[in-house]
Amino acid sequence: MTIKQLHTPSQPNPNGSVNMVEFDGVAGSLLNEILDVEEGSGFSFPLKDSTARTVRLRHIPFCSSGSCSWGGTMASRAVCNCAHCPPNRCDWSGEKLLLKLSFPSVTPASEKSLLDHCREQAEGEYVRVLDNLPDIYWSYDIPFNETNTPRFDLKEEFEDDHRTIRLLRGSIQEEIEPFSSLNTASECAQVFYDIVQCHHWVHTYPQILHQDISLGNIMVRAKDGKKYGVLNDWDLAFWLHERDGISTSRFRTGSRLFMPHKQHLRRWRGPYRYRHDLESLFYVILLLATLFSSPSKRAYNSLDDDEDSDEEDGDEEMMGYERWFTQGDSFLHDKKFKIILVVSWRPHLTHFFCDFFLWLKRFHRCLYDGFTAYSLHIVRRRDPLQQVPHFDNNTLDGHFSYMNFVLIMHRFCEEELETRNSEWQGILQEHRKVEDNEGNNEK
Repeated sequence: MTIKQLHTPSQPNPNGSVNMVEFDGVAGSLLNEILDVEEGSGFSFPLKDSTARTVRLRHIPFCSSGSCSWGGTMASRAVCNCAHCPPNRCDWSGEKLLLKLSFPSVTPASEKSLLDHCREQAEGEYVRVLDNLPDIYWSYDIPFNETNTPRFDLKEEFEDDHRTIRLLRGSIQEEIEPFSSLNTASECAQVFYDIVQCHHWVHTYPQILHQDISLGNIMVRAKDGKKYGVLNDWDLAFWLHERDGISTSRFRTGSRLFMPHKQHLRRWRGPYRYRHDLESLFYVILLLATLFSSPSKRAYNSLDDDEDSDEEDGDEEMMGYERWFTQGDSFLHDKKFKIILVVSWRPHLTHFFCDFFLWLKRFHRCLYDGFTAYSLHIVRRRDPLQQVPHFDNNTLDGHFSYMNFVLIMHRFCEEELETRNSEWQGILQEHRKVEDNEGNNEK
């Protein structure tokens, strides 16, 4: 059957074949069928060389909000089901595939184009960063025809930018493991450390900013007996050189639970900086370490039943963080800002994640010092008689930076984690020499 743009799933036949349905190429007409996707369904799509590929869904491990709905994301394990592929000749044959369907806002650059650029830059000593990036084999966008919808009317009324309009994006990716597949606290620490090293490289060299750090976007790749952190889902990422021209509405996107605190304010106008992603990572580690008894198990279910649960104020704090999942922007801003401002703040962590206490306290101190310095800077600017020195807003004047994160994270439980990047290896080596010299001088 000739395919114009994208086939959507239908029920598999009893004989094992998959019925495919032809559509007119307008994403809006596909929506109802896609929401009914289930195991055994098939998707067929064209490639640039005028051939087509077909995949069969095997298992659907993730649908955002618990269902495959408008504005959400569906991810499904898949296998190549191409009828024209000779046995063992398809380059996807035998690969672990993931079909991702999402409804992102229209952006100048797709997730695949951004990651393709990263791969072009990852040469020589930087090739190792590819272990920390997802591998997208294919991507396809279909715009929605929204000219007669309330969404389009609002765009016209408020002259919002192209981010208001959504499209259907499908992609075939390498299947990687979720964070919940990790088994030890040290593995979790290495994965988080990998994410920071990867984020730094992508921000510094391809000059792309992720803008959506969340627990769901931190994945794991197993390779040669090691586990690597993978920074996944670049649908909201943008080129740094385009930041000044981006509508402020785009900066108020991402996973609300982990947003930097300023992003919850309606009056906030950006710009979005790399330190905002680092602040999101702080909340990821904090919520994981307080609400989970392991990478795959929530701890709060046992609060009423476990006679040996943590101390009472720890339980109260845990239930306080549970409210983050259900409350709005005003609540989240106030709670996060209160954490930052309290110099004596101490998190109460579950037993499995208790060794993250030192990391969290040091991250918090960096935030506290940074915003204290920023407040002082604002006061000085209001005095016309003072000559105010430059304040680096990207790092809160050096307090909340990649450098500080790496200096904190390269050790966990008094053991060295693996620093993948040769640049950071050199910096840490110099830092150790300084520490050794200071230690000798004290003697």
